[in-house]
Amino acid sequence: MSGPSNVEELPLTEKRQLVEFHASGGRPIEQWTIGTEHEKFGFRMDDLRPPTYEGERGIEAMLRGLTRFGWQPFEEHGKVIALLRDGASITLEPAGQFELSGAMLENIHDTCCETMAHLKEVKTVADEIGLGFLGMGFQPKWRRDEMPWMPKGRYQIMRDYMPKRGKLGLDMMTRTCTVQVNLDFANEADMIKKFRVSLALQPIATALFADSPFTEGRPNGYLSYRSHIWTDTDPDRTGMLDFVFEDGFGFERYVDYLLDVPMYFTYRDGEYIDCAGLSFRDFMAGKLPNLPGVLPNLKDWADHMTTAFPEVRLKKYLEMRGADGGPWNRLCALPAFWVGLLYDDAALDAAWDLVKDFSMVERNALRDGVPKHALKLPFRGATVRELALEALKISGQGLARRNRLNKTGASEAVFLEPLIEFALANETPAERKLKLFHGEWKGSVDPVFREFAY
Repeated sequence: MSGPSNVEELPLTEKRQLVEFHASGGRPIEQWTIGTEHEKFGFRMDDLRPPTYEGERGIEAMLRGLTRFGWQPFEEHGKVIALLRDGASITLEPAGQFELSGAMLENIHDTCCETMAHLKEVKTVADEIGLGFLGMGFQPKWRRDEMPWMPKGRYQIMRDYMPKRGKLGLDMMTRTCTVQVNLDFANEADMIKKFRVSLALQPIATALFADSPFTEGRPNGYLSYRSHIWTDTDPDRTGMLDFVFEDGFGFERYVDYLLDVPMYFTYRDGEYIDCAGLSFRDFMAGKLPNLPGVLPNLKDWADHMTTAFPEVRLKKYLEMRGADGGPWNRLCALPAFWVGLLYDDAALDAAWDLVKDFSMVERNALRDGVPKHALKLPFRGATVRELALEALKISGQGLARRNRLNKTGASEAVFLEPLIEFALANETPAERKLKLFHGEWKGSVDPVFREFAY
């Protein structure tokens, strides 16, 4: 989920304005940057329960404690709900999952340093108030009704609407965590190619990062239960976007898709106004029944974009959304994987060659099968593991050609090493935790909070 939007408030009356908004994200290659976001579960060290917003050991105390590091608070009705600093933000997911939306940086070394510095700041404050933080794709222990809710107006609207569209939407809101990366494109043609490649390969990322095998203290039958949850959240705003692979796809076609996604809300005079199920097209015509005559602006459009949840999402950049949350090294591995594939022309061509003959049925079979089987999912006489190894090879070559070195002379390809190890071993993080659960953890998930916390 996104934090406060600061997009220029221009009235919107024509679809052309929306198309131009997305197209304006095009940038020359020398200006391409990398923005990494990750979410994590907070827990109280003594009883492992998720912290509430209020109280000496609550999420608000975490936010206020972080202001010592130069973060500026953003409030809603007098309650701190976000922090801002140097192009980055810290925001709250519905149940208090803590999210860093990093600044747009030049290379993976920088974004990894940013992530490490953030986790150090978080741990400093958390240690003082008896909290810990865990990176996984799904809350391994607590029931949905045991999760707290954060005081953000938009979440109440979504909380009321989501059960009308799917059985697992509230689980998505309260019990999932992800890591994603935001990447630039040069122009419409470049966007189209990157969108198609990243959408087709998103199940590979899901498999490599699969780390959500537990629900309420027991194995749930999935390796990425977080990914499965999206299949029963809201069909209007999730999925593989088959139209991306059709002739004629471009900025305008994506705008048409977003216009057809039902609204959740709009924001006026410091209040979220419930527009759940209403049409943004009607909004542009001044025909919203609860805001007659009122026209949207680009801030409304920016907010509306955040309420569509496909596997890859277009804003003024492309968001890769297929991975479970995880430990520090995997937070650096995700941007490395996608930058290697998408920011080098030869790698992008090779990646397109890898996926261009996938049928719609095959793409959806990958997406639907990976949550349960991950790397071992059969595909074209082999398995997803073979696809993953080839994608990692292409990505590593792309990162090597980028030749962005750290102070010790290492390229960005070093950050792929955890993923290569998973693929070679044919074993996901989820499968490793399941072995521990059935072995030395003796059927308990409690040790995960101790052994895998940041």
